[in-house]
Amino acid sequence: MKRIYVVGTADTKGEELAFLADAIMAAGATVARVDVGTLKATVPVDISASEVATYHPNGRDAVLGSGDRGTSVAAMAEAFARFVQSRGDIAAIIGIGGGGGTSIVTSGMRALPLGLPKIMISTLASGDTAPYVDVSDIVMMPSVTDMAGLNRLSRTVLHNAAQAISGMAAKPAPAPDGKASIGLTMFGVTTACVTDIADQLRSTYDCLVFHATGTGGRAMEKLADSGLLSGILDITTTEVCDLLFGGVLPATEDRFGAIARTRLPYVGSVGALDMVNFWAPATIPERYRGRLFYEHNSNVTLMRTTPAENREIGAWIGEKLSRCEGPVHFLIPEKGVSALDIEGGAFFDPEADEALFEAIERAIKPSATRRITRLPLNINDPEFAKAAVAAFLDIARQ
Repeated sequence: MKRIYVVGTADTKGEELAFLADAIMAAGATVARVDVGTLKATVPVDISASEVATYHPNGRDAVLGSGDRGTSVAAMAEAFARFVQSRGDIAAIIGIGGGGGTSIVTSGMRALPLGLPKIMISTLASGDTAPYVDVSDIVMMPSVTDMAGLNRLSRTVLHNAAQAISGMAAKPAPAPDGKASIGLTMFGVTTACVTDIADQLRSTYDCLVFHATGTGGRAMEKLADSGLLSGILDITTTEVCDLLFGGVLPATEDRFGAIARTRLPYVGSVGALDMVNFWAPATIPERYRGRLFYEHNSNVTLMRTTPAENREIGAWIGEKLSRCEGPVHFLIPEKGVSALDIEGGAFFDPEADEALFEAIERAIKPSATRRITRLPLNINDPEFAKAAVAAFLDIARQ
């Protein structure tokens, strides 16, 4: 039987944990109360902290025997993530917590599949939630008051959360339409290209378009690693620029790692590699003063990449893609890599582009399954989109 997992530190948040579980049961759902505290529980639970702790790679004592709270919290987070991945009866999951509890519970939530309902009621939910949510679909709900005993406001917040998670679990999302899913990366300056590609493929594939803002690329690759994608059209690889040169929307060092691990059919390109992203002009590092900038809006400033930077970007991408043993076809648009990098555009720089293209060609090791093609087009030309679709369909059918 599927159950809603109600998770918290029953040593310090026992009263709230019990109230939340009762409210969910009153809504007609079946629950499993899970303790992730590091001291003795103050209320009855269905799954003890001791049981969760046994899932730590170094055993229960690594979690509950350290004597140091910080060490115990970090160890419990690792144990809980492993614990939830072992369960087959989770219909949904809801957690409560302050700083430590939020860290523990969301570690487990991030390890669960996308689409499974997740709500975290937290004292930290109105601040920077990126470390807790990352690229998952966790709903962060502010507790408003601290969780130090029930009061009229906390009862209302917990009741509302109970109704929300019960509804999510009672009426899961409709089953997919049977189309295979593919991931595509897009930025404002490659929108015309990626929209055209998606339009051409949508009758056959479920097209999932990801905004190339650092988290977008990571979300796409997480889906790939989870076995939820059948292929990737990575037209917009701009996150690499920010990783290498201190921009605000960076990839991680594992960019393209999922492509290598899964061997999915992959069509890539150089979309928006002409820019590094910063916030308002005042936030730009001093070392970049005097460079060529474009004000995208009052809060976003783009910096044109130089030939030297493009050589570094090309070498980095080429080295990563050379590790990919699945079918790879990389397309180079010789007349520009973005809507700004076009004749008469703010970032038009054929010398910088050629440095990028040559570096990629030097770094990618050709093989029977790995190809590079130059096209005398701008990335947003309709013919480029057609070529990308043809390349993808060719390798996807192999």
